Amino acid sequence: MIAFVRGHFAVKTPSRVVVDVNGVGYDLQISLHTYSAISNKESGQLFTYLHITENAQTLFGFAELAEKEMFLHLISVSGVGASTARMMLSGMRPDEIARAIIQGNTRQLESIKGIGKKSAERLIVELRDKLGKQSLDTQVGLPGFQAVDSDAVNALIALGISRPMAEQSVKKTLASVTDQASLEDIIKQALKNL
Repeated sequence: MIAFVRGHFAVKTPSRVVVDVNGVGYDLQISLHTYSAISNKESGQLFTYLHITENAQTLFGFAELAEKEMFLHLISVSGVGASTARMMLSGMRPDEIARAIIQGNTRQLESIKGIGKKSAERLIVELRDKLGKQSLDTQVGLPGFQAVDSDAVNALIALGISRPMAEQSVKKTLASVTDQASLEDIIKQALKNL
């Protein structure tokens, strides 16, 4: 599986980008959210998901890992295909979608083209618990918890530490370190604070 591609953005449009990786061009379908993140860049890295159907193999690209994770959640819902998920991520940021689902806000979900009342209700029923179990601070991006903090928490979880303990340790660490602390420094200090 292709986890990400890194290279020169040879072609950029609001719906797709061709990434030149050492002479091989990868055609990726993207959301407006990703397009706005890369529109001023000549090169970079995009996280990817290869969607295989009996008629096509489509590579989707995401500027942020949170967007890719939300895409995977969305396509896991019956009746929500990859194109609809991309449309949703073009209409709302991943954290906005998560908030709408967790709060049961069908009206906000229905405001996205291609999402009707039944689809919005199905998204809420099938994803509310999944998204609700994840920490709102780290996964939904509420104020006060930045991407570096989320990365530190995820690194601790990968080391076998439970999410609540990891979050508590990272918050404690962030209160005591300087703003210039690197992700590595935050993780090391958080391990000491456990």
